Amino acid sequence: MNRVLVTGGAGFLGSHLCERLLQDGNDVICADNLFTGSKDNIRHLMANPYFEFIRHDITEPLYVEVDQIYNLACPASPVHYQANPVKTTKTSVYGALNMLGLAKRVGARILQASTSEVYGDPEVHPQPESYRGCVNPIGIRSCYDEGKRVAETLFFDYHRMHDLEIKVMRIFNTYGPRMNPHDGRVVSNFIVQALKNEDITIYGDGSQTRSFCYVDDLIEGMVRLMASPADFTGPCNIGNPGEFTILELAKKVIELTGSSSQIVYQPLPADDPLQRKPVIDLARKHLDWEPHIALDEGLKKTIEYFKRIL
Repeated sequence: MNRVLVTGGAGFLGSHLCERLLQDGNDVICADNLFTGSKDNIRHLMANPYFEFIRHDITEPLYVEVDQIYNLACPASPVHYQANPVKTTKTSVYGALNMLGLAKRVGARILQASTSEVYGDPEVHPQPESYRGCVNPIGIRSCYDEGKRVAETLFFDYHRMHDLEIKVMRIFNTYGPRMNPHDGRVVSNFIVQALKNEDITIYGDGSQTRSFCYVDDLIEGMVRLMASPADFTGPCNIGNPGEFTILELAKKVIELTGSSSQIVYQPLPADDPLQRKPVIDLARKHLDWEPHIALDEGLKKTIEYFKRIL
């Protein structure tokens, strides 16, 4: 039994990870300040004697004894990370420093939940881990994009300076049950609008592309990365290489919900990437991982969840 700390553990991805780690026989500490996370996401875990919840903001040090740390804490949707951009940067940077310091003190292996946003609005398509990105350092998304890039820098500096066992995972668009209905992400936005028979809002002309990974596939990749040999640090892309336009996604959601929603168009926000698709060769080679849940299947599961909570 490993003692595992999950920061951001009451969030969308964090709650699924906590659930999986408990199923695998681990002792799990969930730390979350509940800025975007929710106790509702982990309520079903509270009675488990091997699960512990701590309300904590990782911009402050945390002192626990653990074997592994999954650092997921940070607002991940534009609506939330732009609400307080300075706080977002602090969470990425101070949070990484505090968790790396903890890992160094207790000798824990630590995984950083990084993001495909480190590639910015890419000039290389699809995006391999070797691509260094095209990021605007002073734009409205920079607090998140650059915060995550600095966190990766810190992880590799700790690895080189202190021989710390690190894993860096670049997460591409993920969706599934427990998404926040008000987080402004495209899948949750479209499903909520469709279920309410409201206009579905597309920003831009809908030709921009995304790759959508179902949460169960993503968590499997995350667990495999943490368990991989010490010499494989990453960065490692984890995402579904299936590529869809935003317009295609909107039409799928309307069809699967049986909605009467109409599609309306709004201007594209600044620095919004036009293309996004992962190269997952490293994950296939080092983790024997690739996604298995197709978009239609995953959307059906997600739609059922939103029907229940709405």
